Amino acid sequence: MSNQKIFTQTEIAPLGSLDEWEEDVLKRYPETETPAKTKESFRNYENPVRDTVREFYRLNHTYQTYDFVQSKRNEFLQFSKREMPVWEAFQFLNQLVDDSDPDTDLDQFQHLLQTSEAIRSDGHPDWMVAVGLMHDMGKVLCLFGEPQWAVVGDTFPVGCAHSEKIVYPEFFSYNPDTNNPDLNTTLGVYKPNCGLRNVTMSWGHDEYVYQMLKHSLPEPGLYMLRYHSFYAWHREGAYDYLLDDHDREMLRWVKLFNPYDLYSKNPVPPDWTKLRPYYEELVGKYLPSTLKF
Repeated sequence: MSNQKIFTQTEIAPLGSLDEWEEDVLKRYPETETPAKTKESFRNYENPVRDTVREFYRLNHTYQTYDFVQSKRNEFLQFSKREMPVWEAFQFLNQLVDDSDPDTDLDQFQHLLQTSEAIRSDGHPDWMVAVGLMHDMGKVLCLFGEPQWAVVGDTFPVGCAHSEKIVYPEFFSYNPDTNNPDLNTTLGVYKPNCGLRNVTMSWGHDEYVYQMLKHSLPEPGLYMLRYHSFYAWHREGAYDYLLDDHDREMLRWVKLFNPYDLYSKNPVPPDWTKLRPYYEELVGKYLPSTLKF
């Protein structure tokens, strides 16, 4: 008999939509600027008392073990699930649109365009615009049957002690690694200042899209992709003992990108007919003609 865990529907999808996680991050890390839509108006259901984010992190912290992450890397980083042209991949991603989400009628591609257009309007390099366009492409993991807690959520190192600066740290008491003497020490399987490139992060869309595009973009852009959800590091300063000088140098780029990830949503859709020539040229410059999933 297989020992594979069978997840209930609640364990697969405790969030009403994937955006609930990002909007919870907005509440934890508010910016001084006023976004197009006030933070107080997000998630305006008739009954706003929802505990789904808390349940999401209970599942995330329980199941994101070192062995689980290794199994997902082995499964998905073969990139043998599907292959499609870049523009077809955006349409594939658009299947994640949730009709029950009260905050937006925009599809995933329009959200990515809003992020990339905000970056472009501020005069950043075009490779960073490409990062904005692609940073959530890894969410296609949901379309391959992955539970939400293995796709989105704050990311963190596995294989060593969990920081108290990770959101809802109390839920790590349910994680088997917490009681594993090889994995529950400060350093665990790592060496001091080994560098984040040698650290295994919890599984999700950040790592997946990084691995997908690691040969296509400059190093600062790859850090943006790989660590934009690693809030315990770039917002809370945790895990300094794992960092090397290169990580510290790249931190400014991750911090530069983060506000565009969180605060660029706007109810007004981008005008794709005007933007299309620019983005077709941008994609041709930086991305492969087809993406492997």
